[in-house]
Amino acid sequence: MSESATHDLRVIIAGGGEMGLRTAELLDDRGHDVVIIESDSHRVSELGDRYVATIIEGDASRPEILRQAQPERSDVVAALTDDETTNFAVCMAAQRMSEVRTVMRISETADELYEEFVDGIVFPERLGARAATNEIADGGVRTIEDIAGSVEVVEVEVADDAPVAGKRLDEVRLPRGSLIIVDYRGDRLGGPDTVLEAGHRYVLAVESDVADEVMNLFRG
Repeated sequence: MSESATHDLRVIIAGGGEMGLRTAELLDDRGHDVVIIESDSHRVSELGDRYVATIIEGDASRPEILRQAQPERSDVVAALTDDETTNFAVCMAAQRMSEVRTVMRISETADELYEEFVDGIVFPERLGARAATNEIADGGVRTIEDIAGSVEVVEVEVADDAPVAGKRLDEVRLPRGSLIIVDYRGDRLGGPDTVLEAGHRYVLAVESDVADEVMNLFRG
């Protein structure tokens, strides 16, 4: 599809588990068109009741199933099953079928070679769906670590039209339960005089209850 289709995306999600479904719901909320490929018939029925995506039953790693979702008409193929090998296979098949962007869920520390073959990598922690959604849309969020309980560390890029863009930290009211750890230069902790510049990335600690609010402030 054309590069101008940056707001209304057509996204294929391989894997209709909790992460795949949550990602589909977030993308649907943003107005994107989503197709989910899921192999479990009972799960397919459950997904159909959510009305957030077109559902295709089958194994997305099989080319004939993936082709039914029409990667050539899509902007992104996101392989979000709980099997890393399957996800890699889906991404490779999608790239052979079209010039579609590929996003892959991994279960452990990323193999550095993955970045040579896929366009985006996401982790399956609680913020995984949010990270996957932003990686699919424009690659602005990356989950770094699940610390404990409901706290996670994420790396977030400030979008051009984000509410915090161009403002000092002491001018921004971050929600209670969030903290900037490192500024974009990576050489000091975030402080009141830290300027949240568009296009730069910051490392934050975020509690799950305020994660959506923080993402809205940084991503728009």
